[in-house]
Amino acid sequence: MAELLLDSNIRFWVFLPIIMITFLVGILRHYFSLIIASQKKVELLQVQDSQALVRSRLLRENGKFLPRQAFLMRRHFFNSEDMGYFKTQKRAAPTTNPMTDPNAMTDMLKGNVTNVLPMIIIGGWINWAFSGFVTTKVPFPLTLRFKPMLQRGVELVSLDASWVSSASWYFLNVFGLRSIYSLVLGENNAADQTKAMADQMSGAAMAMPQDPKAAFKAEWESLEIVQHQWALRNVEAELLGITSQSKTD
Repeated sequence: MAELLLDSNIRFWVFLPIIMITFLVGILRHYFSLIIASQKKVELLQVQDSQALVRSRLLRENGKFLPRQAFLMRRHFFNSEDMGYFKTQKRAAPTTNPMTDPNAMTDMLKGNVTNVLPMIIIGGWINWAFSGFVTTKVPFPLTLRFKPMLQRGVELVSLDASWVSSASWYFLNVFGLRSIYSLVLGENNAADQTKAMADQMSGAAMAMPQDPKAAFKAEWESLEIVQHQWALRNVEAELLGITSQSKTD
């Protein structure tokens, strides 16, 4: 394999610019996604139903810390046959095919514009502007199977597989700046390309709206079979016992 000595100008005019371009594009993608999310309208009934389901789930999980009468009152609010929330609230069934929903199609188009399209455009421009450059070398040996992945745009049989071309360096930065984005923008950011592509691939499944009627029925059944067992029944005696024991000690 041929041994190379890289010019120091490659570090300042190829290696570092690709890092900065990738990082700044991710920052712009994050704030552009925030602008799009702020313009998205949320249905009041959807928020109301989701909050009711959350309250019912919390009642099932933490009802043991409430007195029996308080627990039964809250369960009556949700599960009463005459006035219960899950019985009286009637919701229309969602569309079975999300592809016929214009809002779902618009969200998918926005996802493509903010995630896939910038990566294709910037990647194509970097491949054109920095074509043929070898930017860096990984500090461990690799087999020849890694050459197509790390040396895109540089077709040299005699070149060691550890060298990284400019185009491959860009894609490594696209998927490798997650920690930097989390440090600068926080954990839940829209600059992480790996998370954005995962969301884009599962967009069809996520676009399927939840059926409120089925969710209400399932939550009603789960709350109906809960048996109240007050966890604070003997808390006074236990507290007095611990206090008296500490005074004795």
